[in-house]
Amino acid sequence: MVTEEKAERRVTRRRVRTRANLLDAAFAVFAAKGFGRVSIEEVCEAAGYSRGAFYSNFDSLDELFFALYRERADLIADQVSGALAQDAPDLDVPAAVDRVTEVLLLDLDWLLVKTDFLVHAARAPQVAGTLLEHRARLRRAIAERLARAQGFGELPAVLGDADGAAHAVVAAYDGVTTQLLLDKNVEAARAWLTQLLTALLTDGSSPQSDPH
Repeated sequence: MVTEEKAERRVTRRRVRTRANLLDAAFAVFAAKGFGRVSIEEVCEAAGYSRGAFYSNFDSLDELFFALYRERADLIADQVSGALAQDAPDLDVPAAVDRVTEVLLLDLDWLLVKTDFLVHAARAPQVAGTLLEHRARLRRAIAERLARAQGFGELPAVLGDADGAAHAVVAAYDGVTTQLLLDKNVEAARAWLTQLLTALLTDGSSPQSDPH
């Protein structure tokens, strides 16, 4: 019995490792070629596995793509939440903005995969919920942190409440990353996003360097 239990644990660990390796390989291939231009064989080759290993973990390339997106999106949301949680109970806006932009703009490959997912979801309403869930989670993390902050000045009236401010933060990120995908200038994008977010969340008077 003990031997069977140990064997089962080994199989489970091996399957978890195989799944993780497939997701990592798929991330690299999707970022390089784009979803819709990648075959199961290419993912298997990049991961060093057979089609059998693929189908023991995923029913289709779509299922793998959704799993990959959720994994990375959850990681980013956790990182943003962690970055915002470091100034408790007060909120140091410039420091928090610096940490958040570092997380959000660090990975160009992620932006490419996320954009592929956006385009795919726009043409398939039944899968758009996954993207909407991720965006909602990011907004909640930001809104909850703003609402909890003590000693933090009032938000600009045009934004309304903390939820409105969170929507504006995500919208600013969307705009900046569109430019980033085209020019690949991470430092300029980070500087510009920092400037935008500081202006949104304060009176905009904090001095910022010109990203251009």
